[in-house]
Amino acid sequence: MTTVYDARPWLRSYPPGVPAEAEFPRVPVTGLLDNAVQHYPRHTALIFLGGKLTYRALANQVERLADALRGLGVHRGDRVAMVLLTTPLPEDLVEAYGPPRSFQRLIAGARPRHSHVPIDPERDIAVLQYTGGTTGTPRGAMLTHANLVANACQTAAWDPGYVPGQDVTLAVLPMFHVFGLTLCLTTTMLIGGTIVLVPKFDLDLVLAGIRRWKPTILPGVPPIYQQIADSPQARSARLDSIRTCVSGAMQLRRETVEAFRAATGAEVVQGYGMTETSPVIMANPLHGNARHVSVGVPMPGTVARIVSESDPGQALPIGQAGELLVRGPQVFAGYWNQPKETAEVLSNGWLRTGDIAVMSPDGFFTLIDRKRDVIIVDGLNVYPSEVEEVLSSHPGIRESAVVGLPDPLRGECVTAYVVLVPGLAPGRAELISYCAERLASYKVPSRIAARDELPHNMLGKVLRRVLREEATAEAAG
Repeated sequence: MTTVYDARPWLRSYPPGVPAEAEFPRVPVTGLLDNAVQHYPRHTALIFLGGKLTYRALANQVERLADALRGLGVHRGDRVAMVLLTTPLPEDLVEAYGPPRSFQRLIAGARPRHSHVPIDPERDIAVLQYTGGTTGTPRGAMLTHANLVANACQTAAWDPGYVPGQDVTLAVLPMFHVFGLTLCLTTTMLIGGTIVLVPKFDLDLVLAGIRRWKPTILPGVPPIYQQIADSPQARSARLDSIRTCVSGAMQLRRETVEAFRAATGAEVVQGYGMTETSPVIMANPLHGNARHVSVGVPMPGTVARIVSESDPGQALPIGQAGELLVRGPQVFAGYWNQPKETAEVLSNGWLRTGDIAVMSPDGFFTLIDRKRDVIIVDGLNVYPSEVEEVLSSHPGIRESAVVGLPDPLRGECVTAYVVLVPGLAPGRAELISYCAERLASYKVPSRIAARDELPHNMLGKVLRRVLREEATAEAAG
C-alpha cells in the first residue's frame, strides 16, 4: 500500500508567493485516492445518473481493475490505451448506466489486493496526454506522477474557499482532456470532494445536476458559461451553490462574464494552461481582483517570464510583448519518442509555450496570440486575435477566425473567415470599412470569406491550422 499522507494541513499552510523550488508531495497519482480513502472512506466520491459510489468502494474497483490488468500481462512501464466516455462502470452503478458487460467480465475474477508497484513520482510517466493539435500534429506529452500531483495541489491551493471533504465538482469537461483530468478529477480527489459526472454537455442535464447536487465548483469553457447565462431556466435553477468557476481553452469575453454573473450570481474567472503543463499555469484570483482580459498570475510554485521571440535568452521589459516561458513542478518530461521536438521547447527546466504575452507591472499576464499564428505583413506583426475581436464585435458576425496566407508582395495577407448572423449578413465592403475604423491599415483583412461554420476542436476552440491547410489545398488545386 502506498504511504498515505494527509494533504489538508499541507494545503492550509501553503504560503502565497512561494518559489518554484517549493516542495510538493512526492507520491504517485494513486496516492490521491489513498489519501481520500484514509480520511473520507464513506464519503461519496462519484455521482452518475443518481447512482453513488463511496471512496472506499471506488478504491475497491480500482484495485480489482489493476489485478485484472496484471492478469492480462500488463506490467510496470507498459502503455494502456483508454477509449472511454466520462462515465463510471463499476457494478454499483451498472443499474443506473446499463449492462457494461465487457467491463464486468474483465473484473469478475479479479481481487482487490491493496498492493502497488514501486513508483518514482519524479521519473515515472503517469499519462501520455496527447496535445490538441490546434497548431500541428498531436504529440504525446509525458506527464509524470509528480507533474499531476503537483498541479492538483497548486490548483487546490489557489482556491481559498474549498472545504475538505465537502466540495462538489460538476464534471462537464471530458476527463480524457487534461483540463478535465486535473480540474475535475485529481484536484477534487485531493480535497476529498464529490465528482458529479456528466457524460457530455447538455444544458438540461447540467441545470438539473446543479439543482439536485448543489455543486460548489464548475470548471468549464466559455461556450458552457454562455449557454447557461443565455438559458431562461438559469435564473430559476438555484445556481447560488457555485463558488468557483474557472474558464480555460479559449478567450473568455467580458460579455460572457457579465451575463453569467447576472444569470447565476457567480463569478467566472479566466485561467491558462497547456497539455505540457498538466495543464494549469496561471489563473485570475478568486473573490476579487480578477481581470477579464488577463489570464491571471502564475500558480503557486510557478515562475514565468517574457522573452524575445527570436532569442529566448533575451528577457524583455515589463509591458513589452514577447514569448512566454514558464517553469514549475507541473512542466512535462517531454514528448513521447520525439527528442528533437522536446529539445525545441524545453531548456533547463524552462518551457517555451509558443504563446505571445505581455506582463503588467503588478504581475498579471495577458495572452496576445499563438506565436505560430502571428501574421507578418510588410515586416510588421499582426496578431489574429486582435482582428478577430474587432470582427466579432460587429452585430452581423457570430464568429470569426483570422489567418495569414502567402502574399508575393507583402509576405502574408490578413485573411478572415466569418460566420454571419442570419438576417443581417454584412457585405465585404462594410466589414472592411468597419475594421479600417478600428485597426491600423496593415491589420485590416484584405480577404474576407463567409462560411456556414468554422472548424473547432473538442473544447470548441477554432482550428486556424485547418483553415490555412484548406486554403493552401485550394490554391494548389
